[in-house]
Amino acid sequence: MEEVVRRWDVSSGECLHIYQKSGLGLISCAWFPDGKQMLCGVTDQNICLWDLDGKERESWKGLRATRTADIAVTEDGKWIISMCRETAISLLDREAKQEKVINEEQTITTFSISKDGNFLLVNLINQEIHLWSIVDEPKLITKYKGHKCSRLVIRSCFGGLKQAFIASGSEDSQDSMLSLLFVIC
Repeated sequence: MEEVVRRWDVSSGECLHIYQKSGLGLISCAWFPDGKQMLCGVTDQNICLWDLDGKERESWKGLRATRTADIAVTEDGKWIISMCRETAISLLDREAKQEKVINEEQTITTFSISKDGNFLLVNLINQEIHLWSIVDEPKLITKYKGHKCSRLVIRSCFGGLKQAFIASGSEDSQDSMLSLLFVIC
């Protein structure tokens, strides 16, 4: 409701810092891999990088962004990935200051990135999960169907040895895709 991000001390329950931009809301956030910085998606279509003390270090405006509803960063800190429209994900190369876009035909509900930063799982409102390779140019690898998702947001994930598998839940408790879906070679 406040449209701010709060950083808490997990042990004491103390609020250590409040991150905010005057007159703007923060709608998504992600830790930078070094653990000393935080990315936030802002309602003015920007993505901000803050240090732990609340000093804004960098800011990017996506080339095609209408809002930043979900955000992630690769382990090497090179790529910032954000859901910039209902049907699009932005891949922003911090070093080259270039943006690539993954366009889907259906509304995106969530996405997850592999630890190595090579793959992206995209959950869609039509109950499909798309696996994208994001090395070089984004390329759709495969589509998965079978899970049920009507009321809840289902987030798929990478896991297993060397993150060689993906898994997802299902609302019907019958057709759960918690079984392994795909081996990434």
